Amino acid sequence: MKYYLISGEASGDLHASHLIAAIKEEDAEAQFRGFGGDMMAAEGMELVRHYRDLAYMGIFPVLMHLRTILKGMKQCQEDILAWQPDVVILVDYPGFNLKIARFVKAHSRIPVFYYIAPKIWAWKEWRIKDIKRDIDALFSILPFEVQFFEEKHHYPIHYVGNPTVDEVSQFKILRKAQAQAEQNSKFKEQESSLPVIALLPGSRKQEVRDNLRRMIEAAAPYAKDYQLVIAAAPGLDDSFYKESIQMVNGKWLNGKCTVVRDQTYQLLQHSTAALVTSGTATLETALFRVPQVVCYYMKWGRLASLARRLVLKIPYISLVNLIAGEEVVPELVAEQMTAANVRRHLAAILPGGSAREAQLQGYDRMAAILGEPGAPGRAAKQIVRKLKNKNYK
Repeated sequence: MKYYLISGEASGDLHASHLIAAIKEEDAEAQFRGFGGDMMAAEGMELVRHYRDLAYMGIFPVLMHLRTILKGMKQCQEDILAWQPDVVILVDYPGFNLKIARFVKAHSRIPVFYYIAPKIWAWKEWRIKDIKRDIDALFSILPFEVQFFEEKHHYPIHYVGNPTVDEVSQFKILRKAQAQAEQNSKFKEQESSLPVIALLPGSRKQEVRDNLRRMIEAAAPYAKDYQLVIAAAPGLDDSFYKESIQMVNGKWLNGKCTVVRDQTYQLLQHSTAALVTSGTATLETALFRVPQVVCYYMKWGRLASLARRLVLKIPYISLVNLIAGEEVVPELVAEQMTAANVRRHLAAILPGGSAREAQLQGYDRMAAILGEPGAPGRAAKQIVRKLKNKNYK
């Protein structure tokens, strides 16, 4: 069968590549084509257009590149109709993908499946009408979405597990098998080295600029006893991070604040504690059982907090707390995200701290709710079965 996949950022490329690999296990004749990235292409998908060409976020960047985005959307629509796949599989990226879904349903009889449901439970809940109209089958990776979609909106979905569980589990297995390679790690814990506090300040430039300096300020007093290691985002060069380190008096840190790239999992595997912005990184940190403080600074703090309460429909911003249904990790958002507050919570999760053990126990409860690895495989089995049976719900 022919599968057309669309993802719009690095995380979608990763998850979609694993889904492609799993579909190939179920359908030996599978053909893949679509919009995505290098990882999807490496699994055998014919790449029509790379997501980098259309990856614009925020009002002004989108407006500035609107013509490019619209041309990319038209190219995608025309390519789907020309190739006539057996299914279109959308992966996250709702701003683009829901428009593609509407077009496909209006101009063809091709079924549309959605892997990694749009997070309309956080905001833009009105998109449920688009999902009900245009999506034949919705595959969820967050357990609390079942209640949201099925009980609140009477729209059936399929919870398949969370692919991050698979990715972390697979990494641990590979690292155990390749223990010798650990000798070359920049932050391997040796007898002479210091334990690590990881700083994960996000992936977007403004997000990093707002959060990293405050994170370093909070952690700096521990630089005598811990190595502070920053996980760099793919699109930001090292000089950008060094500016933030210098702003907090690099001489005082005495070279103990370093930057690593493309090694976030290695970093988390050897960290004692972490300061993390909201997003998938909070879940990854929890799955590595690293106690964390969630930090998300916003300008105009009190006004931002008010806007958050008015716009967001959720009690927490971190996936850890949302999945657990309780406050497992502290969340310091907007005006609460000060160096002093972060430092106080960091002290509580370091060895001997008052909150460390309780947080680790909370991770256990969260992991039990998420379930076992195997999300891509479960999704692939359901996708192929639905297509063969022509039962798309």
